[in-house]
Amino acid sequence: MAALYEKARPKQAPKLDAHGTAILIAEVCSAPEGRETWTMQLLADRLVTLGVVDSISDETVRRTLKKTSSNRGRSKVGVSLR
Repeated sequence: MAALYEKARPKQAPKLDAHGTAILIAEVCSAPEGRETWTMQLLADRLVTLGVVDSISDETVRRTLKKTSSNRGRSKVGVSLR
């Protein structure tokens, strides 16, 4: 019976607020040093380096960019999913 009445789980606050998302999008628009495109992991590492967040996964970066409907693959400077 306990499986039918599961307790509510506490939600975590989002890793990126509006300001952090804006920084992420600005980084996507610029080419990474020594590379042609960004990877999700490089973007995650860049956000940590900039001090936007203490830690963030590449999957969180991907989901955030997906929510913004960014067109990452049709321009010369973009994000590679690899």
